[in-house]
Amino acid sequence: MGSDRFLDSSPGAVVATLLDEGYYLASERTVYRVLADVAGAPVRERRRQLTHPAYARPELIATGPNQVWSWDISKLRGPVKHSYFLLYSIIDIFSRYTSGWMVADRESELLAERLIADTIVKQGIEPGQLTVHADRGPSMRSKTVAQMLADLGVDKTHSRPYTSTDNPYSEAAFKTLKYRPDYPNRFNDIAHATKWAGGFFGWYNNEHRHSGIRMLTPADVHYGRAIQRLAERQLVMDAAYLKHPERFRRQPHIHALPEAVYINPPAEDPTP
Repeated sequence: MGSDRFLDSSPGAVVATLLDEGYYLASERTVYRVLADVAGAPVRERRRQLTHPAYARPELIATGPNQVWSWDISKLRGPVKHSYFLLYSIIDIFSRYTSGWMVADRESELLAERLIADTIVKQGIEPGQLTVHADRGPSMRSKTVAQMLADLGVDKTHSRPYTSTDNPYSEAAFKTLKYRPDYPNRFNDIAHATKWAGGFFGWYNNEHRHSGIRMLTPADVHYGRAIQRLAERQLVMDAAYLKHPERFRRQPHIHALPEAVYINPPAEDPTP
């Protein structure tokens, strides 16, 4: 077993070779056990293994609208099997407002560049104000998009591979979209997909009561109406409490919006 002949052979190959020659010494598992008992015997994978670079954990914070956007692309099933349309979507992680979207028949860095650039102009973004976060798809990592963002003074970050929690806001919005009662099983054509998506984002931005923003609509938070809406709710609750205090354990209080929203909040420093 330790001869030069089998120096580069695995235990399985050794057993099979000897069987082909009419010899049976031991099972493959026994060979592994014997080798493990021999001091210095290399019982491990000896072929060169693929190594991956260490990807940084993205840590982003937004304390108001238009500070951090998340964008992604999701597939919408087309009229026949294996046909798809691509839904591009940009969501503000603080307000959950979908600032830009489009439906296309392909994934394209040029289309992504145009959508992001148009949305930046529409939202009046100034250089140094915004960070755009995405996963590591081809369009997201393209030099075309990267150069456009650099020219506009916008920072960019990316998720780690196979880590959906690094891009939770886009993932959650797409899940809401695909669980809508009227979500079609298949779209007839790109016009059908675009019309349906327009209706969905109109509802999502202006009517959907989002649990992450105190059951306000994304538009209320994005366009600065949140404080007024919450104050009006507090007045209603105060009046209800004065009229029927026995219905409450304590005087009701409407909570304010979270002060900050994170993608991967920084870990607490264990040192005092």
